[in-house]
Amino acid sequence: MNGFVRIVEKLDTLDRRWVFLVVGAAVVISTLFGLTFPEIPTPMVQAVFNQIDGLPEGSRVLMAFDYDPSTEPELQPMADAYVRHCAEKGLKICFIALWPLGQNMVEGVVENVISREYPHLEYGRDYMELGYKSGNEGVIAVILTDLKKLYTTDADGTNIDQIPMLRGVPNIRSFDLILNVSAGYPGLKEWIQYAGTPGNIPVAGGCTAVQAPLLYPYYPDQLTGLMGGIKAAAEYESLMKTRFPEKYEDIELLSALKRMGPQTVTHLAIVFFIILGNVTFTILRKQRQAAKAN
Repeated sequence: MNGFVRIVEKLDTLDRRWVFLVVGAAVVISTLFGLTFPEIPTPMVQAVFNQIDGLPEGSRVLMAFDYDPSTEPELQPMADAYVRHCAEKGLKICFIALWPLGQNMVEGVVENVISREYPHLEYGRDYMELGYKSGNEGVIAVILTDLKKLYTTDADGTNIDQIPMLRGVPNIRSFDLILNVSAGYPGLKEWIQYAGTPGNIPVAGGCTAVQAPLLYPYYPDQLTGLMGGIKAAAEYESLMKTRFPEKYEDIELLSALKRMGPQTVTHLAIVFFIILGNVTFTILRKQRQAAKAN
């Protein structure tokens, strides 16, 4: 018994550097071995997936990238997943950005996803880029009624009348879905308020984890589905893996699932130390109480 008590006392005075070492080792080892864990999609993530998956081939999707490199690690996996899902379903993607660096994010996903994985897709017929336009929600309000009032050309300067997928599209009411990847203002909230609700256009999207609680009140009436943070992106990738197993044989495409592996192991390590600390504290407190009683 005395040996057990001595062990507990040593744990009570454990140098915090051992905790940092174990947490660091958990991150490094799980990353090196590429550990992943099953993800169970939440209803909001499942709703986004069902919304895209239920669209018939040839449907138009307005995809707004309203984020920049500062939130790229958290938001890029969901942006990539959206593009892959739309490409697999044969949907026509129109990229737009209300953030100055949003167009850079668009160009990145076109180069890294569309050009590499879907080289058969043709610009102007299967996807196109409207580019960045300043004005925040004012841009949304204008293009809800007249697209050409602000966008006479695409991001490369081509007249939009010469782009096949925009023929017969007077405004964004002609789109079947608005998908937004948002890091703040302007973002998903503005697309809901100035396009989705007044234009009766389905809106879904993804955002940073810290932004998600502000958007929960819009679900499910004004927002058909929501992905909040890297955890939600991993859930979406698990749905994609089930839906398109041949496509997702390559683990490198499951970037969110890969990132959640080390995060899960690290959280387990932290929970272990929390439990250990509480057990140690309880045992020593009872021992001290017993000693006082004697």
